[in-house]
Amino acid sequence: MAVAKSGSIIIVGAGVFGLSTALELKKRGYNDITVLDRFVPPAADGSSVDISRIIRSDYADPIYSEMAREGLEGWRTEYKDQYYESGFALLSETANNAWIEKSKAVIKALGGHIDELADASELRKFYPNVQSNLSGLNGYHNPRGGWADAAGGIQKLASRCSVAGISFITGPRGTVASLRKQGSRVVGVNLVGGQCLLASQVIVSTGAWTNRLLDIDHAASSSGQPVGFIQLTREEARSLDSTPVMINMSTGVFCFPPTPGTNILKLARHGYGFANEVTLERDGKPESVSSPKFESSNAESGYLPDDAEESLRQGLRQYFPQFADRPWINRRLCWYTDTPKGDFIIDYHPTLSGLFVATGGAGHGYKFLPVLGKYIADCFENKAPEELRQKWRLLPQQGPKEKGMAGDGSRAGPPLRKLTPSEQAKL
Repeated sequence: MAVAKSGSIIIVGAGVFGLSTALELKKRGYNDITVLDRFVPPAADGSSVDISRIIRSDYADPIYSEMAREGLEGWRTEYKDQYYESGFALLSETANNAWIEKSKAVIKALGGHIDELADASELRKFYPNVQSNLSGLNGYHNPRGGWADAAGGIQKLASRCSVAGISFITGPRGTVASLRKQGSRVVGVNLVGGQCLLASQVIVSTGAWTNRLLDIDHAASSSGQPVGFIQLTREEARSLDSTPVMINMSTGVFCFPPTPGTNILKLARHGYGFANEVTLERDGKPESVSSPKFESSNAESGYLPDDAEESLRQGLRQYFPQFADRPWINRRLCWYTDTPKGDFIIDYHPTLSGLFVATGGAGHGYKFLPVLGKYIADCFENKAPEELRQKWRLLPQQGPKEKGMAGDGSRAGPPLRKLTPSEQAKL
């Protein structure tokens, strides 16, 4: 049933999915919208935060590529103060990387321009300041792409929501412990302090925490991906001016140019990550899922498993050999919401009325910030093309649950590894 525009809507989660949905629904005339989160956006341990996210239209899937091209126009205009068009280089240690080849074909088919790199050292023709060890690598360069100030983009989006008249409740009074149900209908949320908030419609946009609220382990899981930061001097940072975002599609490790102002260098890995197993009670029975911590920030400890730290250190040696031994000023696990094919989950719940789900960023959702809300609202109002509705549908579980969430084929590096109890205790 269509949701009345006068009805109350609770959106759980103030990341890119929740905030973009809130703003677009407000534009469409829904007047009673409240966003709940554990933290004021940008949430300290969300996947939409810290200093940078890749902005690219490079996809093996033409649907996401077209969406990203549309989003790029938003970054170049409405969010231009948060966007840096540094260029983007996709590199591989093996010839004819399948995902790179598909992405090249999609970019060309959509009329985009790329520079093929049979020898990745040719990248220096476009960026003389690149000091990376590129021997043995190949791939391509896309000049239309770069990176965004992740926290800055979320701050701007949250501010626009606030100015538009959207309400925010954060901290314990905005921390949702469970969904409140009457039979098969969701009528609101239960908060950690014991209170409840009622609403005509609940939208769950809780990213890597979604499995704690919903039994959708067959469709989504959570994995921690390593991120590290090092501090450069102003002079060191200037030596890397006008260099691109680069990713090694054979290891999954990617890097950004130094952040203007702070001169911080960031590396991360787009891989299969680490599972943090927690036990929940569902229907009176214990069940194990992978999820970040809920009670406190996952960004506080600065802990990385030893093998994760070493993978980033190897990336530092490759991309920035002159800083190979520079200590990390901060490290953390960034929590992805993995899905089997890397597709978003944007759909009404198949068995619970009054509940809409917008999650499953799968490590690539942030770049769509300027346009994501439009696509989510179209699904919410049953206006989206059938192809998208099917692509993002939340289907009930059929058969055994997925054993892995491999994504769209763009990830690399070691397979998913479950953290040991001693590692979990350090998170």
